[in-house]
Amino acid sequence: MYQKACGIIETLAPVHVGATAGEENGNLNLIFRDQFTQTGIINGSSIRGRLRADMRQYCSFLKKKGETIPPEQDEHFWYGKKAAPGEADSTTEAVIKLEHASIVWLPVFCPGQPIVWVTCPSLLKRYNRIAGLNRKANEIPKEYTASKKLWDSALESKDNKHKGKKFLFFNLGFLEIKREANLSDWFPLGEDLPAVVVDDNDIAMIHDMALYRQSRVALEDNKKMAKKGQFFNTEALPEGTILAFPIAIKLHDKDWEWKPIQGKLSGEIYLGGLESIGLGHCHLTIKHITETKS
Repeated sequence: MYQKACGIIETLAPVHVGATAGEENGNLNLIFRDQFTQTGIINGSSIRGRLRADMRQYCSFLKKKGETIPPEQDEHFWYGKKAAPGEADSTTEAVIKLEHASIVWLPVFCPGQPIVWVTCPSLLKRYNRIAGLNRKANEIPKEYTASKKLWDSALESKDNKHKGKKFLFFNLGFLEIKREANLSDWFPLGEDLPAVVVDDNDIAMIHDMALYRQSRVALEDNKKMAKKGQFFNTEALPEGTILAFPIAIKLHDKDWEWKPIQGKLSGEIYLGGLESIGLGHCHLTIKHITETKS
């Protein structure tokens, strides 16, 4: 038996979770992607490792200040004990189970808007399951559905052939939006933003257009010249991306509540690599899910 919860990540800076050892090969450091939608993900092991490390550092901080460490801040209880060399059965099962975080909404530059949050039915279907919304398949917003805020500001064709139709202009061309709906229920924290649902077949191309990219080079110590083979490129999820991941909390006999972010259920953390160049800053919110009978 498990208690269900949902983790909501909002990126406050570009986030790179993927290859980070490209400087010696001069390659492109790609982010991890979902195999079906080809959109970026943050793997569960990265989230788990960061939360475990932050809990350990928080306890160390309290200890240095001479404050009492709450018993529920026991990393070994929540995340399991590591194997001890030469000791049989030294590991324990983790109480917290985390899956990967997938995109719910992705901010994309759109001339005239200038930012539109984009998603697709497949990503909303997973979020529906993660967040326990219990919406039926026909209640998931269809492709080419726009929020009211976007619908009111979209371009309207004056051409006789397409008169009255609404369009968005992306760098890849025009996208017709066919219907308007209230999409705020599909934003994890209830935001009212200019948003559109696109077709599953289009999300991968729009996603790659929206990614943050940066070229980097390591210079010689005593002159402004690139070190041999140390020019590389990196890509990251852009600032403002909203992701969600499911959490399962194994039932236990202790009267403890899991509060992994400095003793709270929300706060700022760093995820992924390349923190030294300003990547990884996020805000994480943990929301417990109450089961409802359908």
